[in-house]
Amino acid sequence: MHPLGDVTDDLWTEVPALLRTGTAPLPAPWEGRFGPLRAGVTDDLVVVAQMGQSLDGRVATRSGHSHYINGPSGLAHLHRLRAVTDAVVVGVGTAIADDPQLTVRHCAGPCPARVVIDPRGRLPDTARLLADDGARRIVVTGNNLGRTWPAGVEAIALARENGSIEPAEILAALAQRGLTRILIEGGGNTVARFLVARCLDRLHIVVAPLIFGSGRPSLSLAPIDNVDEALRPPMGIHDLGGEVLFDCDLAAYRRPIGRAKKSM
Repeated sequence: MHPLGDVTDDLWTEVPALLRTGTAPLPAPWEGRFGPLRAGVTDDLVVVAQMGQSLDGRVATRSGHSHYINGPSGLAHLHRLRAVTDAVVVGVGTAIADDPQLTVRHCAGPCPARVVIDPRGRLPDTARLLADDGARRIVVTGNNLGRTWPAGVEAIALARENGSIEPAEILAALAQRGLTRILIEGGGNTVARFLVARCLDRLHIVVAPLIFGSGRPSLSLAPIDNVDEALRPPMGIHDLGGEVLFDCDLAAYRRPIGRAKKSM
């Protein structure tokens, strides 16, 4: 049994299955944190992004060091998000720099499909997220690359625009493959692209009690001139036990992507 912030793993064990198959509220404190991920508001997709950062909004030091900004409670929350989603998505830059496993290890629950956005086919075959461990492995790449992938890895070839693949096209392709509850895990540039493209239902920002003073910002968006131009989503705040989760509700900004647009 792992001490995961403010609760123990025993209280979490049934939550991933309950969220997927039930309609009743999840047991406290999980309904407030994960209940909004049960069903989409705009269409049949639910897309949540997660960022872990310092108090002053940094995800890495000036040298790029980031292991680990979040402590046990923040890491547990990230792994719980993986456990309740169908797929976890990262950009190829993060996949190469951090070589993440993208598995569920800090809590009970199933491992999601692992998806890397790799427009130019740069990911090495030895990347840990491509390991054949029973989870689905998917590479979203540019068309006409002629690249081959390890056995069992699914390749989704999509059109590139200015070297990138549109977030909405990525989500639509994943939905066609049965992956409709999706976690955009990083890095910051990937999360920012999905946010700007209005492809997020929720944004979870887990703030650790650290002050860097400099370093890489969590989100880099187009500059604004006036405060009233800032995005002001409804927000829930949750104490994770030593860290704080800001749950931003972006449903009002989300564009329809899935098959069934719902009345607002």
